[in-house]
Amino acid sequence: MPHNLPYAHDHPELDFLSAIQNIKPDVLIGATGAPGTFTNEVVRTMAKINVRPTIFALSNPTSSAECTAEQAYEWSDGRAIFASGSPFETVFLNGHTHRPAQGNNAYIFPGIGLGVIVADATVISENMFLAAAEALSDEVSDEDIAEGAIYPRLPTIRDVSAKIAERVADTAKSEGVAQASYSEGYAQVIQDYMYDPSYES
Repeated sequence: MPHNLPYAHDHPELDFLSAIQNIKPDVLIGATGAPGTFTNEVVRTMAKINVRPTIFALSNPTSSAECTAEQAYEWSDGRAIFASGSPFETVFLNGHTHRPAQGNNAYIFPGIGLGVIVADATVISENMFLAAAEALSDEVSDEDIAEGAIYPRLPTIRDVSAKIAERVADTAKSEGVAQASYSEGYAQVIQDYMYDPSYES
């Protein structure tokens, strides 16, 4: 596929560990469904290559994850930036708190959908996805990064979704595909449109 060419390496066939040692990746993305693929040696090798090795064990369910959060942190001496497809508990290692984050579509897709609906966009463009990703990254705090997480805390997801929606709607407007536009902007319209799950007594 042409879009993969910038990431391709013209290299003799290697086993997984040898590929890491030779190519020296910044990030491991696990979508294999094969538990234990990210072994002690694999994670330690990533930690030798990178100050903050990024380990994404994204396979679901939890039993299929390429490694656990605890393994990623322990084998990298607490330096890993970890995300998984399934939830893992907070890990306490050497007096430091490590908060694994779940890397899945729960953070992006609700905000994209809301922004598209509020803007009444005629198409969903690549720039809208980029805007959503940038809005999400803006919500990651220094504290999150210090704890090894690259996603904001899950309890903030409604606020995060609203900010993503606003950025997506603004992008739709700037690209000329928004059929709904508001002089005061989209922020309040998005807040009014969001579902409130609370019940009055």
